[in-house]
Amino acid sequence: MYDILTLNKIATCGTSLFSDAYAVSDACDKPDAIMVRSAAMHDMDFAANTLAIARAGAGVNNIPLDKCTAAGIAVFNTPGANANAVKELVVCGLFLASRKIPAAMNWVNTLKGEGENVSKLVEKGKSQFVGPEIKGKTLGVIGLGAIGALVANAAVSLGMKVVGYLNPELTVRNALAISPEVVMVDSAEEVYACADYLTLHIPCIPSTKGCINNDTIATMKDGVRILNFARGELVDNAAILSALESGKVAAYVTDFPTDDQIGNPGVVAIPHLGASTPESEDNCAVMAAQELIAYLEKGEIVNSVNLPEMKLAAPKGKRICVIHEESALANVIASFGTNAMNVATASRKGISYTVADWSGDEAGIQADGVYRVRVIG
Repeated sequence: MYDILTLNKIATCGTSLFSDAYAVSDACDKPDAIMVRSAAMHDMDFAANTLAIARAGAGVNNIPLDKCTAAGIAVFNTPGANANAVKELVVCGLFLASRKIPAAMNWVNTLKGEGENVSKLVEKGKSQFVGPEIKGKTLGVIGLGAIGALVANAAVSLGMKVVGYLNPELTVRNALAISPEVVMVDSAEEVYACADYLTLHIPCIPSTKGCINNDTIATMKDGVRILNFARGELVDNAAILSALESGKVAAYVTDFPTDDQIGNPGVVAIPHLGASTPESEDNCAVMAAQELIAYLEKGEIVNSVNLPEMKLAAPKGKRICVIHEESALANVIASFGTNAMNVATASRKGISYTVADWSGDEAGIQADGVYRVRVIG
């Protein structure tokens, strides 16, 4: 029996995929696996038997990855499951930023009680909300992953010119999905220089945190409109507010509003609705459950953010799975002795995952740099 802990409400179409061999609960002291959406996990103490965490979503800022890796805990996310939902809101954001729609709607609400004068007041006051069309303008896309690729293609369909930063980790699948009309460049700086609209679709890691700052904004076109549906920390708050005040940035659309952004006439503040659709929540829940089932039952790793990918068929007998430092590979294999057959290994950023058909017991694996040894079957 596997115990699954849910830290947030997870769509039942996902949790229903677990068979009777699983117990799913929102209260469990020693879970074998955890499903999470937005709950903060950095201060959690993980049980020794916890094998995996699945984030029903793309970002994993709420999960302590280094701590999990050191404990031999596989961390999964669900890339692409909410991509269409976010793409649709980004497209909406383009129009909100251009046509001053939120401000115009708020102004219309002030006309309540004007009776027959409403139509005249509307015609008289509408000029203050004139904004440009997006057709023919240049959209810069920073990050051409699952979401960025969809946004780029949608913008092309709307008649925009699209320039995208070809990030080094772009997968072949995403690359093939991008319209040939999207111009690929080799640096974010090239995108900044030509964009009328700039949309961010990258993770927030040390190298990208605050990447939109005074220096980068200075290289952009006057009147640029910036959209952030990725992570709030990508944009330096003081820098964006200063740029809005000076007019360097015409509008900032964010799904991650801060206190000092709320009420700013240049900010379109959205309450983190990017993936808030029933379809997205269902897709994420299903993918997260499938990832956990494959890992717990077969040792298969797909869409892990801290371990290398390894696709596996169901074991015919026992299978040993070892998470270890890449430098420990030789010692791990040596520790297998004659108990292992059909050995496979994969590595990622110094961490390796080695599996084999197994006839021994896990107590025989003795090697420095080993984080987790598990026998399935």
